[in-house]
Amino acid sequence: MEKGTGTGTGTGECRTCGRPIETGGRPGRTASYCSQACRQRAYRERRQPDGLPVEELIAGIGGRLRQLRLAPAPAFRADVEAVSAQFARLRRLARLAGTGEGTTATSGVTDATQNVTPPAVTNPPRVTDPPGVTNPPHDEHAFVALTEEYRRELRAHCYRLLGSYDEAEDLTQEAFLRAWRAWETSGAIEHPRAWLYKIATHVCLDFLRKHHRRPTTYEPVPGLDSGDGPPPPRLPWLQPFPDDQLPDAPAPQHQPDVQAVASETLELLFLTAIQRLPPRQRAAVILRDVAGWSAQETADLLGSSLASANSAVQRGRSALRTALPERREDWAAAEPTAEDLALLERYMDASARADIDAMVELVREDAVLTMPPNPFWFTTRDALFAFVRPNLDPASPLYAGHWRHIPVHANGQLAVAGYLRRPGTSVHRAQVIDVLRVEGGGIAEITTFEPHLFASFGLPMTLPGSDEFPAPSRPTG
Repeated sequence: MEKGTGTGTGTGECRTCGRPIETGGRPGRTASYCSQACRQRAYRERRQPDGLPVEELIAGIGGRLRQLRLAPAPAFRADVEAVSAQFARLRRLARLAGTGEGTTATSGVTDATQNVTPPAVTNPPRVTDPPGVTNPPHDEHAFVALTEEYRRELRAHCYRLLGSYDEAEDLTQEAFLRAWRAWETSGAIEHPRAWLYKIATHVCLDFLRKHHRRPTTYEPVPGLDSGDGPPPPRLPWLQPFPDDQLPDAPAPQHQPDVQAVASETLELLFLTAIQRLPPRQRAAVILRDVAGWSAQETADLLGSSLASANSAVQRGRSALRTALPERREDWAAAEPTAEDLALLERYMDASARADIDAMVELVREDAVLTMPPNPFWFTTRDALFAFVRPNLDPASPLYAGHWRHIPVHANGQLAVAGYLRRPGTSVHRAQVIDVLRVEGGGIAEITTFEPHLFASFGLPMTLPGSDEFPAPSRPTG
């Protein structure tokens, strides 16, 4: 849903480019950016670089460019994607350095690779770790094939640990960079899946040690009625995950008596709950109950004793049971029903027609709306629509424009990508991704994300002005 503009008058400066802007709108809200482009740029630049030295990054890019192969096609594609990701990180460092915000961009950091040398895994091969796999050092083709085989699985693993798609993407690439360094100097690797999981897990734990963040609760916003419900958890770093990027095959299922989470679960409710756990405890639960590792394997991957790993898993499971609904089916991701899909169609249609009354009927009275990373939140339908109604009503002076929505699939939940055509313009521009939780035949929760991840969902940033548009095919990931 569109976030409203403010009231009050005056002038201010755009936080991104510094150009003067008119402030106005409702109490407690003032304009921060002069354009949607500046708003998206600011969002992308909020995160600091991950600390990889510039010299090392440049050397890595140069090495990959010299090794590019036009054939076979899958290897060429994988090499280009790896170089593109490294170039994106280099651009972030350069941009921050150019604005004076990246003074630490070129500072060296201790290479944590020394902590993730290829493990001597002594457990028997798993069904997902083909027996007898060995990888000669310096075999680039084998390494590319290995990374492509486990890329999706490791990205989803990092996302569960971090709750951020951007960070999961970056740290998955960092894990492969560390793996490549170790690959060049190691002998045969008996169990590559365990090896890669250990590297990726420690990359994420290193990141979490540097960024001491835990979920808080939303604070009241001056001049804004958020409703009379309890403030929901706040995770400013939370981002959606495209379902079509999930692993092609789910991780192994567990015994029915394990009261944690099904392997395919990425629902925002679970992510919010597990982010409350300390990092190593979080990693232990995810490795044991999501990724499918045994107790001993989990201990080996974490580099801890079996007793310590079991203790972390038990404490984590206990904390999750208090944070999640009692019945698993109340929170585990599941295929939407025909009724859910019909509800989504009515929601999109009502929004396109600016039929506010029809939208109200689709939302539960106790609905919750949050907008990470923004501080705005609502815990009742009345408060929610009091906030957005002026932006949806064409007769209102605060009318934001005409909406078009495209159904997408994120975190195993219903979701829509919202495009907004502002008054006086002819193009619908990417505005929000709304992830919906449906309960009891109504929309119980809306989590609204900013639009910079449209490309990750395979979506364009603009749509033509016509109200007619093709619905995308359903992701199969």
